[in-house]
Amino acid sequence: MSSPMHDPHARRYMHCLPFGAQLSGAARGKPQTRFRFWAPSCQAVQVVFETASDAGDGGAPFAPLDMTPTGNGWFEAQAPCGPGTLYRYRIDGGQEVPDPASRFQPQGVHGPSAVLDPRAYAWQHAHWMGRPWEETVIYELHVGALGGYGGVSARLPALAELGVTAIELMPLNDYPGERGWGYDGVLLYAPHAAYGTPDELKGLIDTAHGLGLQVFIDVVYNHFGPDGNWLGEYAKPFFRHDVKTPWGVAPDFDRFEVRDFFCDNALYWLTEYRFDGLRIDAAHAIGNAPWLRELSDHVHARIETGRHVHLVLENDRNAANLLETHFDAQWNDDAHHALHVLLTGENEGYYRSYAAHPIRKLARVLAEGFAYQGEASPAHAGQPRGEPSAHLPTSAFVVFLQNHDQIGNRAFGERLRKLCDDDDALRAATALQLLTPQIPLLFMDEEYGSTQPFQYFTAYTGDLADAVREGRRREFAAFSAFSDPARRERIPDPNDVRTFANSSPPLDTRQDGDRLEWMHFYKSALAVRARLLTPRLRRANALGATVLADDTGNDLAALVARWRLDDGAILTLALNLGREGVPLNHEPDGMVVFETPARARDRIDNGVLPARSCVAWLTGDVPDYAIHHDARVVHRVEPQA
Repeated sequence: MSSPMHDPHARRYMHCLPFGAQLSGAARGKPQTRFRFWAPSCQAVQVVFETASDAGDGGAPFAPLDMTPTGNGWFEAQAPCGPGTLYRYRIDGGQEVPDPASRFQPQGVHGPSAVLDPRAYAWQHAHWMGRPWEETVIYELHVGALGGYGGVSARLPALAELGVTAIELMPLNDYPGERGWGYDGVLLYAPHAAYGTPDELKGLIDTAHGLGLQVFIDVVYNHFGPDGNWLGEYAKPFFRHDVKTPWGVAPDFDRFEVRDFFCDNALYWLTEYRFDGLRIDAAHAIGNAPWLRELSDHVHARIETGRHVHLVLENDRNAANLLETHFDAQWNDDAHHALHVLLTGENEGYYRSYAAHPIRKLARVLAEGFAYQGEASPAHAGQPRGEPSAHLPTSAFVVFLQNHDQIGNRAFGERLRKLCDDDDALRAATALQLLTPQIPLLFMDEEYGSTQPFQYFTAYTGDLADAVREGRRREFAAFSAFSDPARRERIPDPNDVRTFANSSPPLDTRQDGDRLEWMHFYKSALAVRARLLTPRLRRANALGATVLADDTGNDLAALVARWRLDDGAILTLALNLGREGVPLNHEPDGMVVFETPARARDRIDNGVLPARSCVAWLTGDVPDYAIHHDARVVHRVEPQA
């Protein structure tokens, strides 16, 4: 690829922020920067400079610059400085704080903010307009665990070859310390300095686009982290002090300044960094559905015509109404939890809600989207959870077997392959995940059958480090496996650098032995998806899912699900996670496009769906399934009108 600084066709992008430090042209040959800061709890604010100059050359800094109050808590100033200038805000003549809209914190969240020129990076793939949502296969990853932006970039060709069409980066907003998950961010506009520079992040995204890969970012708008957030000192109205979250006070989304702060953050990532979409973390904790719709409206009004940009929710409330018009999809925890219970037998914590008839809940997920659509949920104190979802497109749901939460929020961060006692069963569930018309999501190194843990890690120090370590151990006291305090003491310390090292995939990505076998399995399933299913998914709709039972009426861990695809073809997936074969009386009358284990089709031809199997076929007609006399249908989920 030619140097971006010398390509005459390259384009440069900047989101003009209404606050923070914004380059505003030049005067008398010197660059100018406008500073704008909302501090309604302060009487006076100054910009304090740590470097001089228009070049950021480390010369003698300017004297502190008084900011002019302009009403409603806003302060403004203009200074003859440019890129590289380091600055802070001094509030009421005392505390100096970083810019809450800082574009970069080269010395971390407790250091000064840096003035940047967003147009310094010249984009090589400015023609990229994204991909339609139904083409999406997501690969979630942690940038730090893969060696920063450079480490991720090095893996992109292999991911594109695997069949992934999008990478999703865990939060990049700046947080304290060198390592962490990113969900305790405090400076939401500044990419974490330990991963690389802002231009290196743009280079990663640009490279991905050149390979046909979308890039999503996980954003956290429901809370700030406990260390390095100064907003409460100078902007008390930013927060609702009558509402507490598990992570601290909640932003007040009824204030337009707060709404604008987060809306601009979304637009900033999508326009200045050219991300292809956002995953909004814990949308239920925001507690303001009107603002979520407003966010979506702002994004779609400002994005260039013809560009594909996607908005995805994590939402424990299963609010189907948000998926009708404003958001592309939601992470489908119901799918994960039902499959996890079927594969592992676990039934504590939120798995309590799936312990009874997990195969029926999985069938409802495949036929209607959510398993909980208003029913009482045991893990939610018996309160109703969810809304009817059968009217939504199948692509409105992101299905996964593993992600950062479901691995990392375990005490020891075990991968599913460590918890499932049978690789064949895991492969069968994986085939279902990769071939359903819902949108599949993989977690980093999953494609190699990884058994490496992904644990919760931070880099806190002092009392906060002690509180995080002990608080995490207390969280597990209610689980039977951790009733013994001595066992809880063995839960890894998040602040120990070894916890981060243990969670970082090896740099050696050679494909041999077991790793090669798993990679080939994923690649084969994704090739089937790309060639045979994706072109037909735009208007796919579920036709129902049938749960099978034995002759005494007990559920088997087996089902058959069907979808009508865009061209009228029918996709059928037959899944059996049980230890015994399940009789079927219907030979696939179309083309078998995928099977696991090998030669499962031979047994289906003989009327048996083998143990630990998943078989997919396509046909032009809706199959009329008949079940052998010694197995009968006891539960069928039909999509509701």
